[in-house]
Amino acid sequence: MAVAADTATSDVLERYGPRLAKFIRRRVPDRFDAEDILQEVLYQFVTSGDTAHSIDQVGAWLFRVARSRIIDFFRRKRPARFADLPRASSDQPPFEDLLPSADAGPDAAYARSVLMRELADAIDELPEEQRYVFVAHEVEGRSFKELAAEAGLSINTLLSRKHYAVIYLRGRLEEIYKEFKTI
Repeated sequence: MAVAADTATSDVLERYGPRLAKFIRRRVPDRFDAEDILQEVLYQFVTSGDTAHSIDQVGAWLFRVARSRIIDFFRRKRPARFADLPRASSDQPPFEDLLPSADAGPDAAYARSVLMRELADAIDELPEEQRYVFVAHEVEGRSFKELAAEAGLSINTLLSRKHYAVIYLRGRLEEIYKEFKTI
């Protein structure tokens, strides 16, 4: 019986998978986000067990779930980017301006690698609480609400910790940036 269910699931995925992927990719600009949504839809179908096999119009169900996941994706609040945060001083350049373009040649690629290494070192120098919030929010893309629930802290506490981390990192990287500007 399990083999028949697996075969039926495989047939459904083979039949609707490519069309579903195309449907999602047309609506979600980032390829990786589109793939994540596709995986969520397929996972929901596969884990729905007997319910999935009792659906009369499986294709319609899959596309309805995909549409719902796409809507949820666009409704989610995007995490604030490092560059959008207030700078410690108005004469400080935005973070993107600190990094040379990777396409600008070997000197720029070297400078970028040095800056990235310095950023990693600077992040390691942060106090644990600030480092945790900064990495979780900026690198992992987790929301402050999620982090607050996990850590049992207020969102304002987490915002404050990240703010101090950003101030430190900007100051630390600004010195290195100035060194590269003089070369």
